[in-house]
Amino acid sequence: MGEAGPGAGPGPREPQEPEEDEAAAPGGPRGCRAGSRGGIRVLKRNAKRTGSRSCQSSSRVGSRERTWLKGDVGRGCVYVYGRDSAAAAPSDLHLVLCTVDTQASEICDGEGRKNLFLQLHGDLVRRLEPTEKPLQIVYDYLAGLGFDDPLRMQEEAANSDLSCMIRFYSEKPCQVEQLDRILLSGVYNVRKGKTQLHKWAERSVTLCGTCLIVSSVKDSHAGKMHILPLIGGKVEEMKRRQYTLAFTSAGAQAQTYHVSFETLAECQRWHRQASTIVSMRFSMVDLSCYSLEEVPEHLFYSQDITYLNLRHNFMRTSGAGSLDSLCSLQTFWLDGNFLTSLPEEMGNMQQLSCLGLSFNNFYELPAICEKLVTLDKLALAGNLLETLDLTVLNRMGHIKSVDLRLNNLKRAAADTLEGNKSVAYMDLRDNQMTDLDLSSLVSLEQLHCERNQLRELTLSGFSLRALYANSNCLTAVNIYPVPGLLTCLELSHNQLQCVPDWACEAKKLEVLDVSYNLLLELPPRILRSLSLRKLMVGHNHLQSLPPLLEHIPLEVLDLQHNLLTKLPETLFVKALNLRYLNASANSLESLPSTCPGEESLSMLQLLYLTNNNLTDQCIPVLVGHPNLRILHLANNNLQTFPASKLSKLEHLEELNLSGNKLKTIPTTIANCKLLHTLIAHSNEISIFPEILHLPHIQFVDLSCNELTEILIPEALPGALQELDLSGNTNLVLEHKTLDIFSHITTLKIDAKPSLTADSALTSAFWSHGVAEMAGQRNKLCVSSLALGSFAEGVEAVYGMFDGDKNEELPRLLQCTMADVLLEEVQQSDTMFMSNTFLVSHRKLGMAGQKLGSSAVLCYIRNEVADPASNFSLTVANVGTCQAVLCRSGKALPLSKVFSLEQCSEEARRVKEQKAIITEDNKVNGVTCCTRMLGCTYLHPWILPKPHVNSIPLTVQDELLLLGNKALWEHLSYAEAVSAVQHLHDPLAAAKKLCTLAQSYGCQDNVGAMVVCLNISEDNCTCEMHGLTLTGPGAFSSTTTKPATPSCSSGIASEFSSELSASEVSSEVGSTASDEHGAVGLDGSLLPRQERRCSLHPVPPSSIFQRQPSSATFSSNQSDNGLDSDDEQPVEGVMTNGSKVEVEVDIHCCKGKGLELEHPAAEYSSSTPGPEDDSGLVLIIRRQNSVNSNTVQRGVKEKCELQKSLSTCCLYGKKLSNGSIVPLEESLNLIEVATEAPKKKTGYFAAPSQMEPEDQFVVPPDLEEEVKEQMKQHQEDRADQELKEEHAASLPDEFDTAL
Repeated sequence: MGEAGPGAGPGPREPQEPEEDEAAAPGGPRGCRAGSRGGIRVLKRNAKRTGSRSCQSSSRVGSRERTWLKGDVGRGCVYVYGRDSAAAAPSDLHLVLCTVDTQASEICDGEGRKNLFLQLHGDLVRRLEPTEKPLQIVYDYLAGLGFDDPLRMQEEAANSDLSCMIRFYSEKPCQVEQLDRILLSGVYNVRKGKTQLHKWAERSVTLCGTCLIVSSVKDSHAGKMHILPLIGGKVEEMKRRQYTLAFTSAGAQAQTYHVSFETLAECQRWHRQASTIVSMRFSMVDLSCYSLEEVPEHLFYSQDITYLNLRHNFMRTSGAGSLDSLCSLQTFWLDGNFLTSLPEEMGNMQQLSCLGLSFNNFYELPAICEKLVTLDKLALAGNLLETLDLTVLNRMGHIKSVDLRLNNLKRAAADTLEGNKSVAYMDLRDNQMTDLDLSSLVSLEQLHCERNQLRELTLSGFSLRALYANSNCLTAVNIYPVPGLLTCLELSHNQLQCVPDWACEAKKLEVLDVSYNLLLELPPRILRSLSLRKLMVGHNHLQSLPPLLEHIPLEVLDLQHNLLTKLPETLFVKALNLRYLNASANSLESLPSTCPGEESLSMLQLLYLTNNNLTDQCIPVLVGHPNLRILHLANNNLQTFPASKLSKLEHLEELNLSGNKLKTIPTTIANCKLLHTLIAHSNEISIFPEILHLPHIQFVDLSCNELTEILIPEALPGALQELDLSGNTNLVLEHKTLDIFSHITTLKIDAKPSLTADSALTSAFWSHGVAEMAGQRNKLCVSSLALGSFAEGVEAVYGMFDGDKNEELPRLLQCTMADVLLEEVQQSDTMFMSNTFLVSHRKLGMAGQKLGSSAVLCYIRNEVADPASNFSLTVANVGTCQAVLCRSGKALPLSKVFSLEQCSEEARRVKEQKAIITEDNKVNGVTCCTRMLGCTYLHPWILPKPHVNSIPLTVQDELLLLGNKALWEHLSYAEAVSAVQHLHDPLAAAKKLCTLAQSYGCQDNVGAMVVCLNISEDNCTCEMHGLTLTGPGAFSSTTTKPATPSCSSGIASEFSSELSASEVSSEVGSTASDEHGAVGLDGSLLPRQERRCSLHPVPPSSIFQRQPSSATFSSNQSDNGLDSDDEQPVEGVMTNGSKVEVEVDIHCCKGKGLELEHPAAEYSSSTPGPEDDSGLVLIIRRQNSVNSNTVQRGVKEKCELQKSLSTCCLYGKKLSNGSIVPLEESLNLIEVATEAPKKKTGYFAAPSQMEPEDQFVVPPDLEEEVKEQMKQHQEDRADQELKEEHAASLPDEFDTAL
């Protein structure tokens, strides 16, 4: 019977507040308590939480606390939680201000607690030693994540979201895992012992796991608990007391507890459950991840243990203890410790058959293994061995399996020629061997030597059954004698120029993989083999295949990425068992015929012929394969698909016809009743195919076609999940059609084009397309982020996230990462991208504890440090998502793959940190990635710190490609670039990449994003390079007008004058009455400097900020108090009678020497003083209507202001053609937007750059009425001009300085 120690003490006491030292801690607000030592501040916060496992969403540090924290980076705060139990009510959250030198004992004293507990990633909990420093622990954890700025670490430590990764408790929390193990619980009368010396007492009784726990009712979790192990014990019914059970533990020190129940049913339920536990045998013990430094002493008294797992502890050689008592042990796992040798006592384990010593610090094979005569499996992966000593291995004649993965092996040495007749399995993957001779291992049956640097390999073929030597530099493989038992041979990703001769003579060879080599031809004997069932020869240089003369049992044939122009004529006649054929990425122009006769004997089910030169003539051949289930004919030269041929493919389930020139899809597709996937994007299809009648149809992709309308049935098939109609520019869906499609899970259609200035501006530099396909999986775990117009400037953000098997994290990152980036850019110009990943990692919260996601993020912006430069591209990634830039037609990788197989530095780091790398090359059997967002429970092996790469964009940059792991596993960088380089539609390009990946063998989720870059001189809108944008002052005049200084702060949308915004609105919007007519601009201004664009910005002589300088005014009330309906209507404009919105464009010009069309005598002028150079002027033209050309004589009122930065440096206006109005020094003009199209000069002077919003659009049904109104106005114009010439009143005068 064991008793647990007492739990945490009672609730926090309220000590008297001593006088505080202001230098040590800030004056706290109400609710603050001063600790008893060291100036510790404890802020008591009533943190409302929705559940026991939810984390706080916002920082709880006030302004005064932040002021104190800023005084020293060694200061910080620690959140201390109460007991976090699902059964307990939400407890108080205490914020403790401390320093990096504050010990746990000081915080406990201030909290009135005995202990402080630390929990990492919501999982393991340990008690802190009194001398440990909690804040330093937090800072070390943040530094391990990737933060390196002390100030930023101080800020992150103050964020309560961090509690999802690292959290402190004042009481030991009750784990949810423990709660899940509770089988039965209740409050009953309990008596201890077999005798009646003890009295009956009411106790809380819990049957948890394999133990019976008896504790106080009042303090069931915090008080003393009595734990009674039941395995091997017994449970009996008491005859003297009704409904009572006696629970007895096993062993010589067995103890008994009697529990009295209230009902018979309850007693029977406990008896059944306890009897199951008692009958268990105590033979397997799992103590992994228990932070053990030595073998627990109580195990030495367990004689029946056959399986002991001590993985992931802190075991050392000195802490092994007396292991000779564990003589019955058969399996012993010591992986992930700090062992350098084994104790001599282990030699007494004469029944030990499996010994795991992986990921320790062994430099050689342990000599003690020679004494373990029953040992047949030895695992030493992830150690420090540099030489494979075959002589020592020969002395261990009983060992059959040796695992030496992930060591530092460079060679294999043997002192004698004596053969080893015991070793049958050897794993040498991920080492550094260049030559390997294992011919002395005459009993070797299976060898793994992938991912070495082998140039030559020599083996014995007496017993060899399987050889895996992928990803080396092999030019020769020598096996003698001929391996008569060999069934599997994998030699892919090497430098072989021919298939070894002995492989052709292997009579039992079933699988041969020689893909990704340098083969020029295939031996005829290989295709004539009567045992070969799977042949992989893709990614070689084969130009032809030998003819087939006899029937062969071949079932799988992969020929993709070769130089084949035709297949053997008898392929489908002699290979009747062929079920899978992939001949994509060749130069095939035709297909071999099938068996003659009415009934074909072909068993072909999967046929991939993507990216060839096939024409319509190959379609009749397909009829000879009636069992086809998957057919890929993408990116060929198909123009038609005969209806009669398609009708015969009744078993077809997936059809891919994308990237051809098809006009229609035959109506006979309705005969394919089993079809669930149709992919036909990037064709010329104008008629929607009749596929919505198919009962099993799930996925339809008809994007990038020429569809104009859709004829749909009254009811759609219930299985339809996704319909992609994007990229059909002429397709218009009615509301009725959209309602019918509403039940589809995913419907992709083109959004209405945005006419905003930002979208027009950014579209001149880049455009993007995104494609995501689920493949053979039921759910899509890939998400994309595409913001072509980001923040307020000419910027863009693109990203891709791959959750592997979870879809939750990619969705969270898609929704939050752009906002985090925006915040980080404002805080730092150097570490913003790295901090974006680290903060996003934190914001994943509870979801990021067990789940993870790869991510790549691309940010395009103008370089802040060098405004005269062009755009810069910053790329950051973790995991296997990558970005590739196409520069001058060549692929330029921008990312780093963080995986165990492709990054040796990361594999070394993970191995040194004692992670367990399983045989499938995954960290703890979870993921192959070493850096991800999320998966916090695998810290420190998996980190969120990204690889960051920043380069300037040039005119040679054409494309930016983003893809997940599945895309880049099946397409090389160069192939991906060449496949889409000629495509102008980024959506079609992204679709093509996904289609190619699927046709090349990808069955997983695949995602691709293509960003077309147009950073070239063609986008320049400077007067010196491109289109000349003349100013608004191209009038004939020689009179210089003085400038009216601005009374505002320089922001163009603010007005500070007697003229209200509504009055200006009425004037500018031309809805005023005759009493207050609109007036025009004063044109007697000096020429401004040449206009510059983003590619050629003005040298930074002063401050320049990008600010939208346009104002939209509502003119629903005019200055005379009348509604807009009562005023004279604007010519050619149809209003709704209540509101007219006019966008006023504000930009800067110099006030020197602009000419006017009208004589200077019509304007009153005054000589400007020297102090007026920085002033502003606003002159409004009086006119009856917008289209009137009559200019009234205006009087300008001059205001003087002291020269300031706000009047000299104004905000620029972003133009929709890609340029930015430059910084000017003198004038700010407000042009009348509705009159701008009539001007011969100014911002609207370029017809080729005119935007849709600059024109008045007249509805077709009102066109005749508008023409009549315009005609009437033209007839009245002469009379209006005559009246205005005789007007005696002076022009109205307004003070409208900006």
